[in-house]
Amino acid sequence: MRISMISSLLFSVCAVPVLAFVPSGSRFGLVSTKPSTILFSSTDNVQTGLLSVTLEKPLGMLLEEMEEGAPLGVKVEELADSGSAYASPYKDQLVGLKLATVMGEDVTAIGFDDVMEKIIDAPSPVTIEFEVEAAAGDVEEKVSFDVGTPVTIQVIQEGKPDLEINAQVGDNLRKTLLENDVELYRGLKKKLGNCGGVGQCTFCAVDFKDSEGWEERSEYEDGRLKKAPNARLACLNNIQGPATIRVQ
Repeated sequence: MRISMISSLLFSVCAVPVLAFVPSGSRFGLVSTKPSTILFSSTDNVQTGLLSVTLEKPLGMLLEEMEEGAPLGVKVEELADSGSAYASPYKDQLVGLKLATVMGEDVTAIGFDDVMEKIIDAPSPVTIEFEVEAAAGDVEEKVSFDVGTPVTIQVIQEGKPDLEINAQVGDNLRKTLLENDVELYRGLKKKLGNCGGVGQCTFCAVDFKDSEGWEERSEYEDGRLKKAPNARLACLNNIQGPATIRVQ
């Protein structure tokens, strides 16, 4: 089985190229690059089963054929600690992954030499996509509801029975709660000092215990409700799906 090391060795001699050597029994090749600062960027798309990593040469990846002598692509066998792949956030994930594309070109069904040629000919930085397998249950289908869809908002209130509100996607949450006699503003301070639903006082914050179809809360809410990670400002949220909330 042939393997190749996309090496990161730099010698203290002027104009000496970075080597990409192949261990005995395999073809020897060179990747000539100028010494440069390691940089990387990456995106992780679990749903498509691809991990995309952009790296400066030298990569420092030891590659091995998926199947000896067969045009079935290559996988990462090992990483050299002096290469940019090792310096990337995905160093612990890359070993064992099959290369899917090099600079957007499919390399899953070509031979070892052809994959190596594409890597060597690619510019620096080079973008490589790797095949990843999502564990069962890791990829959740995103649920969304059309505006006007009937949903139920379950309201938990201290000192009162739980309340089920029949609402529609798109309705403002604060308005819906008030119209159904939910005591959103408890105490004189909240009753007299609330901002009237413009997102300034935070008195209409409600704690989300469970929800379906709701997007992440806004950065503004993150900043205003730092001590309540599951809370949202009712005035700033239109209903996006069924939910169970607790009114403070």
